[in-house]
Amino acid sequence: MSKTSPLKARLPRGFADRSAADIRATERMLATIRQVYERYGFEPVETPLVEYTDALGKFLPDLDRPNEGVFSFQDEDAQEARSAGGATGKHGEWLSLRYDLTAPLARYVAENWERLPKPYRSYRAGWVFRNEKPGPGRFRQFMQFDADTVGAASPAADAEICMMAADTLEALGIPRGQYMVKVNSRKVLDGVMEAAGVAEGAQRLIVLRAIDKLDRLGLHGVRELLGPGRKDESGDFTKGAGLGEAAIATIVGMLDFDSEAEETIASLDTLLARSEIGQAGRAELQMIADYVTAAGYDDRVEIDPSVVRGLEYYTGPVFEAQLLFEIPNEQGQPVVFGSVGGGGRYDGLVGRFMNESVPATGFSVGVSRLQAALAALNPGNGEDAAGPVVVLVMDRDRIGEYQAMVAKLRHSGVAAEMYLGESGMRAQMKYADRRNAPLVVIQGGDEKAKGVVQIKDLAEGKRLSGAVADNAAWRTERPGQFEVPEAELVAAVKQIVGLL
Repeated sequence: MSKTSPLKARLPRGFADRSAADIRATERMLATIRQVYERYGFEPVETPLVEYTDALGKFLPDLDRPNEGVFSFQDEDAQEARSAGGATGKHGEWLSLRYDLTAPLARYVAENWERLPKPYRSYRAGWVFRNEKPGPGRFRQFMQFDADTVGAASPAADAEICMMAADTLEALGIPRGQYMVKVNSRKVLDGVMEAAGVAEGAQRLIVLRAIDKLDRLGLHGVRELLGPGRKDESGDFTKGAGLGEAAIATIVGMLDFDSEAEETIASLDTLLARSEIGQAGRAELQMIADYVTAAGYDDRVEIDPSVVRGLEYYTGPVFEAQLLFEIPNEQGQPVVFGSVGGGGRYDGLVGRFMNESVPATGFSVGVSRLQAALAALNPGNGEDAAGPVVVLVMDRDRIGEYQAMVAKLRHSGVAAEMYLGESGMRAQMKYADRRNAPLVVIQGGDEKAKGVVQIKDLAEGKRLSGAVADNAAWRTERPGQFEVPEAELVAAVKQIVGLL
């Protein structure tokens, strides 16, 4: 009789398991973000993980499969209807895991437009999925936390989103001066492209990608990418946009501004004097700068013409929350952490479902990336939370009594469990240590006969054991361990775990 090989345990590429510590850290972070969003008057809403593919905007199905970028499958009901000769919508039979939280919100708002307050202010957190090649720090499933205002065309809505992003970062423990919310306008970028004579198409995309690399490459590197191209330190060559010197000077002139909003906007005014769309974007940035200054946020929100985001659907102001402190990269070199969230105005997205234009603006926090930033900023803060009190099983024929102890602890508000394995005391203590238990409860036959229990404070025991000379002394002194009457068990445990 041949033995079959066991199934190999393996995690799909681009996905990650999450430990208890990871989950708790995420929940704490989400709770903090939620408090800030609700303080601004946003209310929660939840949409499903699956949407019709055509609702996701740029990701529309081709003849046989949706485009790359989303995980998709065919609706069985639609397949059956088609097989039976029934009518189906052009795209209705394709379903996809959501790519972001914005497109599902647009669908939800359009579907419920008549009953929603306008403007509609909402937030939502959840998993999104990208059918893309995974890499270091690049996952196919990750969490976002969004807040959006739908139905408000005023730049005041954009300014408010930027101020809320700043308040969120500070609430999470990122000090002022170690982050900045940067603001630009898609209209300004379009105006500069117009002034530089860059037409729509592949060349414009190369130009915008070059601008987006300003923080990493500096003006000289961007200038190279706008021209013939750039060779990096490894010798790899990146082909440039092939612009002439006059066009390069126009674009670099947009980037080479002082960080003061007044001077930056004045320079944009001169540069975009002949561009109608560019002037419209400049006016929006001026109003946003005025609003954040009036509210006292001008040291946390700045105008930055190099910000490039979401070319597929952003129509006006765009925002990016950037962390300014340095962390070591994979080679141990210090690098600025960079973006942990962003957003912008997307006035065309909701209108795809309606016969009217609906303005909208929003911001998305990259939860996993921001969590990594917080861990880098405060190493050691992500340690496991205290686990449950563990009641050891010393006598197998008294399991019911141990369960009764656990029940009393739980009913008093203490997290507790009875050891359910088959091992002896040493293994049970090791188990309690791995569970990060604050203490263990011990009652063998001798303790039972005297009506007492032994309580071993594990944290205190570790602290005191450093002063014990040898193993024999440790066994005699039993640091951190003491005896109490069985009737006083709950009070003694609550004292140690901080519930009294």
